[in-house]
Parts: sequence; structure tokens; C-alpha cells
Amino acid sequence: MSEPLQQNESDNAKAEANYVVPGLERGLRILAEFSPREPVLGAPELSKRLGIPRTTVFRLLQTLESLGFLERADKDRNYKLGIAVLRLGFEYLSSLELTDLGLPVIESLRDATGFTTHIVIRDGRDVVFVAKAQSQSPVFSSIRVNVGTRLPAHATTHGHVLMGDLSLKELHALYPERVLNRMTSATPETVDALYDVIREDALRGYGVSNSSFERGISVVTAPVRNETQKIVACITVTVPRPEIDAALIADGLIDKVQRAAAELSRRLNYRSDDEHTFMKALGLK
Repeated sequence: MSEPLQQNESDNAKAEANYVVPGLERGLRILAEFSPREPVLGAPELSKRLGIPRTTVFRLLQTLESLGFLERADKDRNYKLGIAVLRLGFEYLSSLELTDLGLPVIESLRDATGFTTHIVIRDGRDVVFVAKAQSQSPVFSSIRVNVGTRLPAHATTHGHVLMGDLSLKELHALYPERVLNRMTSATPETVDALYDVIREDALRGYGVSNSSFERGISVVTAPVRNETQKIVACITVTVPRPEIDAALIADGLIDKVQRAAAELSRRLNYRSDDEHTFMKALGLK
């Protein structure tokens, strides 16, 4: 029986491959090469990276430019992402249940603390800021963390909290390298060291960064879970100070962040183990 099943799977894979449009695939691969680390790229570099003939890359770049997905960065035929990409990104973010339900929560947290607040998710080895409630205080005008900003997960408290569900084996699969890229002296150097930090934050129920990623900027972060009980996001407060001092703790900053994360989790239908057991006993789960 296994041979016919394997044959069917092979046939299905071939059928799916037949529906792939090579030109569209190449165009999307070109767009995916642009990043905050490399915002400007040219045809020669893209051709080399993707293994696509340079003349084909030129045509694809011109097509993407005509549609607004790319813009000329300079007179040397280099390109950067265009407004159409941003428009698609905002459409995607606006469609997310997480941001729809979470924006009022982080706005309330901002009002309660006076600090800028964010919702952050993990995308592989990066964290991505998907919602923001900006503080009106002038001191925050110099902090350039906006919706769409990506940071390395292993080097940020946001990432440590978001990876709170991962086992050591899963973490090694995500980071197969022996030594991690250190952003500051506070960045864990190995996966085992990273796992220790992640477990510490997970057991505590929140994470605190005292200028561990960016000097003079501290954060308090708490995990958000959905109905599967998995961590799907975190809520974070950005504090423009070198450390979270005793006065902020006494004022309940950590508790406010945790309550906001718990509220968003509730809106995402999260229930604790005890609640799951109770609902099951009632025949409701």
C-alpha cells in the first residue's frame, strides 16, 4: 500500500510545481533580498546571489519599479524597496487579529505608564514590531523603533521572551552555529547560555533589559499566548533610561506590563491549564 501512496505524493508535488510561475517567483525572490541591513542593491549583486542572468534581473527590476515595488536609490541603477511594498505590509498588519485586538491594550498601557509600548512577534531568528502606541513625551522622538522594525531575537529581551516555549533541542535547530553573534557584552555567546536566559525569563513570567541591546534604553516585556497556550507575541514598554530603577518597579511598571499581556492573551482566547480542565469538565472544551 505504501508504494501507491508515495507515487501519489510524488505526482501531487509535480502537479504543484507545474503551477509555479517562474517570472513571478524570481521577482519575489528579488524583493526578499532587500533588508534593513542591505536596503540598497543593484542588478550585478542580485544576479550573483540568485543565479539569474543579469539581463533577466534588469528586466525584473524595471518591472518591479514600474509597479512601485522598487525605487531608484541613486544614479548607478541601484534600487531600494518602494511604497507598494509598504502598502502591502500595512494591509497585512491591519488584517492580523493580533494587532486589531492588541492596539487598544497597548494604548491603555501607554496611557497608564507614559512610555511608548509595542506588540512584537518572532519571525524565525528575528523579532518584528507589528504595533506601536507612541508616547507623547519629547524624549521618545529620538527612539527609532517603528512598525516593521526587525531585531535579532537572540540579542534582545523581546526575543528571549518570545522563545520561551522552545526546548533546548529546538533552540539548537534554530541556531546551529557554535558561537552566536554578539551585539553587546550582554548578548549570550552560546545557545546553551541563551537557553538559560530564556528559561529564567520564562519562569519569572517577564523579561527586563537594562540597556542590554541599546545604550540608555531599557524595556520590560511579557509574553502573550493564544488559545493553543503557545507564545505568539509579547507586549513591551520602552523606557528611555539606562535601567529599570526601584521607583518604576514600586510604581507597578512590571505588573502593568504583565496585566496588559494577560488581557491580550484573554482576547486571543487563551486559558490556563486549570481553566482548560474546568471547561473540559463542563463539556465546553
